[in-house]
Amino acid sequence: MLSRLMDFLTACWRRRSSDGKGSDVSGRKEGLLWYKDAGQHLFGEYSMAVVQANNLLEDQSQLESGPLSLLDTGPYGTFVGVYDGHGGPETSRYICDHLFQHLKRFASEQKSMSVEVIRKAYQATEEGFLSVVTKQWPMNPQIAAVGSCCLVGVICGGTLYIANLGDSRAVLGRVVRATGEVLAIQLSSEHNVGIESVRQEMHSLHPDDSKIVVLKHNVWRVKGLIQISRSIGDVYLKKAEFNKEPLYAKFRLREAFRRPILSSDPSISVHELQQHDQFLIFASDGLWEHLSNQDAVDIVQNHPYNGIARRLIKAALQEAAKKREMRYSDLKKIDRGVRRHFHDDITVIVVFLDSNLVSRASSIRGPPISVRGGGVPLPSRTLAPCAAPMET
Repeated sequence: MLSRLMDFLTACWRRRSSDGKGSDVSGRKEGLLWYKDAGQHLFGEYSMAVVQANNLLEDQSQLESGPLSLLDTGPYGTFVGVYDGHGGPETSRYICDHLFQHLKRFASEQKSMSVEVIRKAYQATEEGFLSVVTKQWPMNPQIAAVGSCCLVGVICGGTLYIANLGDSRAVLGRVVRATGEVLAIQLSSEHNVGIESVRQEMHSLHPDDSKIVVLKHNVWRVKGLIQISRSIGDVYLKKAEFNKEPLYAKFRLREAFRRPILSSDPSISVHELQQHDQFLIFASDGLWEHLSNQDAVDIVQNHPYNGIARRLIKAALQEAAKKREMRYSDLKKIDRGVRRHFHDDITVIVVFLDSNLVSRASSIRGPPISVRGGGVPLPSRTLAPCAAPMET
């Protein structure tokens, strides 16, 4: 009885702590940091934050809650997307503009949410960006070397769908009833050739290419160029007609390829949400380079909801500073561009799950909510540099 009372009081404290100044609709900016400390989605609260390191922010992100189709009849739910771009911001921006719209269109056709709907939305987004590259190739050939990881979570009808390309990550915080401990459960599959099983997959898909994965400067890379094996974009490693002049020589392969080297087929998993599932952390790999899954879950569990995404970014930056034997306060003074030598762009979205709302998911309706992660704006005339995707 006492433990239940304590749980209730703790929940009330955490929720009251989220009724603060962070409720701005469009979020706030402080230097290279953008954040929306607290907001409400259909099944609970959420918190978002983004810190920029690149000269142009390559991370894009969004949270959409309400209708997941174009029909009044639904389905309804919450959509979360984290898009970690590389080589420039064009692909991640394109995904942020189009993926959710494709998902709503296919959900309308099927009149439900499913793995097939999500897979079709990814495929349509990939095909759409290929069309952009094809049109821009004569004037801007380097766009063929721009790509993005793509992590998506969809909560609908008490079911959680996780889809991923690349090495962003989704982690669930789940309470162990017997002990009260909150465990970190990784839900997403990653596609980074630093993982042995991913290297094995690449070798099995390309048995005639002994150099499909190369150890370069002590880092495993596909064809010595890129660490991820699946993405949206990166057309220069999917279509041979874009792997030639005038593309920069550092991107061009010596030998022609007949089939795509990288894949755009997402790993998708389906999870039935349980009463003791507390929250979800969606983040680009910039966070996970410095925090373990359990470290991140412990931070979320032990602090108020309000500003928790910003708190996770601060913890990661403190670790990044420590690794370089510098003070966190000095790291924060470093401007974008130069900052990339110390850490990557980092995007974090924490989605809390109210079990009472999740249990009534099929009957819950609400107005559309749409939030996008922000960055430092640059003049429209500024062109995005197409640098080598060596940090992916």
